Amino acid sequence: MSSMEKTKRDYSLVGESTRRAIETGLASAEWYHTDVPRKVMKDLMQRSDGPAIRDTILWFALLIGSAAGAIWFWGTWWCVPFFFVYGVIYGSSSDSRWHECGHGTAFRTRWMNDVIYQIASFMLMRNPVQWRWSHARHHTDTIIVGRDAEIAVMRPPDLLKAALMFTGLLDFRYSLPGLFRQAFRGLNAEEESYIPEMERHRAVVAARWHVAIYLATLAVALYSWSFLPLMLIGLPRLYGSWHMVLTGLLQHIGLADNVTDHRLNSRTVYMNPVSRWIYWNMNYHVEHHMFPMVPYHALPRLHELIKHDLPEPNPSMWHAYREAWPALLRQLKYEDYFLKRELPPTARPYRDEFHNLATPTAAE
Repeated sequence: MSSMEKTKRDYSLVGESTRRAIETGLASAEWYHTDVPRKVMKDLMQRSDGPAIRDTILWFALLIGSAAGAIWFWGTWWCVPFFFVYGVIYGSSSDSRWHECGHGTAFRTRWMNDVIYQIASFMLMRNPVQWRWSHARHHTDTIIVGRDAEIAVMRPPDLLKAALMFTGLLDFRYSLPGLFRQAFRGLNAEEESYIPEMERHRAVVAARWHVAIYLATLAVALYSWSFLPLMLIGLPRLYGSWHMVLTGLLQHIGLADNVTDHRLNSRTVYMNPVSRWIYWNMNYHVEHHMFPMVPYHALPRLHELIKHDLPEPNPSMWHAYREAWPALLRQLKYEDYFLKRELPPTARPYRDEFHNLATPTAAE
């Protein structure tokens, strides 16, 4: 087949692409890892409560402080800057807290990870049981079509849908109705494909708790005849998720799919300190996927250690989007097109024999 011919991708987790991924060995494959001395990796993987406690205290202080200011100035324009901060802390920074605590690497103490994970899952309208297993699949089969449940931009890209992600409207179109469906009707076939049977009832119970809190919030809003309760619980996903999408979309868009080397399908981007704090260093995304048990606060050290083997990081978010945008436009016509990551001379090359896969080449 010509590299310019369209290859129809089935992103269902129970469809033709799923069957093909299993048959070709892409599912649960062996992935490339940069060589790191065992002693060094053991040190990098060392968990500590200190950094996460510090960051979580600041997280709650900003959350509570901005909420208090928004409530105090409710009904005036002075509430807007407080809601701006509250929205980003609630609707964006909760994603990185959900992510790291879901991995169990943010804190050394397990219950601390579990508590923050549950809180952040609610803020994100994510079923904490379902998404724990969804993310495990994402790491096992990163951007493997038919296996990865967390591919944000599919091919050919739906640019309108990608734009709507910045508004949070898709959470109210898909995530919130999904929670109601899970609470009252149970899991669907795709969710059952990655959630173990023994965990499925817990997923339904978790959805019911989330739905109950949302309904209680709506009842308070109606009783008080005020929009304020909804501005504090639920609606921050509308007005505060833009930063999560701004940083998160860059993780994989425009890059190769169906490969077993994170250097091809993930992107590291240098970011400003504020965005890195909100994002908890997930801008070092190739490094995170290669070594997901390294805590967020150690990722900059890991980056310095292995960057000789990785593609050149994008120097800014603006640079990364300028690189990705033309690729997305080209994928509208040529579904198989992708950005090939160039490795430095010091890197180990892509290995054809790594998983019996041909070295991917971007369509011309």
